[in-house]
Amino acid sequence: MGVDYYKVLGVDRGAGDDDLKKAYRKLAMRWHPDKNSTNKKEAEAKFKQISEAYEVLSDPQKRTIYDQLGEEGLKGQPPPGAGGPGASPFFPGGAHPTSFHFNPRSADDIFKEFFGFSGMGGMGGMRGEPVFQRSMFGNEYFPSRYGGEGSTSMQQPVHKAAPIENRLPVSLADLYKGVTKKMKISRETMDAYGRVSHVEEILTIDVKPGWKKGTKITFPEKGNEAPNMKPADIVFIIDEKPHDIFTRDGNDLVMTEKISLVEALTGYTARVTTLDGRSLSLPINSIIHPNYEEVIPGEGMPIPKDPTKKGNLRIKFNIKFPSRLTSDQKTGIKRLLGS
Repeated sequence: MGVDYYKVLGVDRGAGDDDLKKAYRKLAMRWHPDKNSTNKKEAEAKFKQISEAYEVLSDPQKRTIYDQLGEEGLKGQPPPGAGGPGASPFFPGGAHPTSFHFNPRSADDIFKEFFGFSGMGGMGGMRGEPVFQRSMFGNEYFPSRYGGEGSTSMQQPVHKAAPIENRLPVSLADLYKGVTKKMKISRETMDAYGRVSHVEEILTIDVKPGWKKGTKITFPEKGNEAPNMKPADIVFIIDEKPHDIFTRDGNDLVMTEKISLVEALTGYTARVTTLDGRSLSLPINSIIHPNYEEVIPGEGMPIPKDPTKKGNLRIKFNIKFPSRLTSDQKTGIKRLLGS
């Protein structure tokens, strides 16, 4: 019987039109020569055989001849005993099957009929330029010809859209402890047939302890899809929200305490609530002058490369001086502080 077209398409002998189309679409996508660069000759032969099988089985007249006489009979070479002239009931007027000439369409035409574009010859542009179409095989693009002698295998340059940058405000407490942010995006995607769909996705960002303002988190090619263009990367840039008490200086945390002149001269205890909620009591027994800074090691921001280590907490002071002193106060101060 020659080639078993039913076996080629992987369908049973009672397969209907929808079954044939589904089988052809799946196999054509799998065996298209432009998707099989490493075994192009094998793929080209397979692709043509799949196309021929579909053409025969989707045409009622050709299918009837094939079912009765096989591939040889279909192609004008009936097997012995197939009958003489006028013996065939399959043609008007009793014409013999050998008078039927099977001229298969090109695999290119059948593929184009299904998908609206082709990867084979005959689809060139004006003055012989190859026409490039969006491939169903992901983000690949292929020219209008493939394989074989004299054919071209050029590829159209695929440009990538510029990155899409978004600010991601994060509190200082979250940068201290680390946090997971979920961001919803809406984007356009294209299917194998060039149809555009709007989809929503959730992107998960794991903010690590100690990350600084300006840290970038990139999600490759999560922008809109378009022909001849790779989707843009989506980039989130960490932005630090202001804090009521602390400011950040590298890996250090800095805060300012307002104290009286008496406290500056006689001693002061700073009470601090850390970014992770701990309460610290820090007695300061030194004389606190306007430029004095108390440094508490290991109470600053985590160091990103080693979050077990932290910067310092630096406490600065805003000393409130009295607006006026009485004569007695001045005398007392001179007596106490005079040399």
